[in-house]
Amino acid sequence: MKKFTLFTILLIAALGIQAQNIQVHYDFGRHFYPNEESNRQKVTITLEQFKADKWGSWYYFVDIDLNRRFTEGAYTEISREFNLGKSSPFAAHIEYNGGLRRTNSFQQAGLIGAAWNGHSEDFSKTYSVQLMYKQYFKSYSDTRSYASLQLTGVWSTTFAHKACTFSGFIDFWRGEKANRHGQLVILTEPQFWFNFNSLPSMKDVNLSIGTEVEISHNFIYNTYNNRDTFINPTLALKWSF
Repeated sequence: MKKFTLFTILLIAALGIQAQNIQVHYDFGRHFYPNEESNRQKVTITLEQFKADKWGSWYYFVDIDLNRRFTEGAYTEISREFNLGKSSPFAAHIEYNGGLRRTNSFQQAGLIGAAWNGHSEDFSKTYSVQLMYKQYFKSYSDTRSYASLQLTGVWSTTFAHKACTFSGFIDFWRGEKANRHGQLVILTEPQFWFNFNSLPSMKDVNLSIGTEVEISHNFIYNTYNNRDTFINPTLALKWSF
């Protein structure tokens, strides 16, 4: 999963326009964990779009996971925020999560809650904290509907004369084990980008190169051993429209 860079979101919201980017990630996870993640995707393509309006903002992303022979799956998150006052940092947040895999589907979920958004005076540093009720829906025969709670933090900072961006998110939520006992799930995906348009000779080249590191606990289903924590880095390119 990805979260749109809040520096971009808040700056665009102030300007009242929209933004879109596409990312291509080469994933090294299957090399780090050849037993547990031998079937992990080689490439993930991510499309993100954000649009602000007078009531708040729309945001979605789609992750498409690719292997040499198959499209392994597509996962999306779509959210809507309604500003709670012109100068208030608080917003109402509504979200849908779901998608399809080659052999089954992702379990769908709906979320509703509140967001607290902030930024530095020059928008070089941004942050958001979201607390949401999360409802999982029965999506296929091995799943069931159940209630959950999710806490999300999102951050972004630019530095070195806007040449570098460090951004990411961290999610905490209640998941369920196979025996239906609850467990804490943690997922974070920090990203680091070098932005070529920061160079005087490449101002019109909206290309970035960088990495994303997926760090998770109780998130990846594992049948080989008791490993529950994984670190999966990528090498990535991003083009901003």
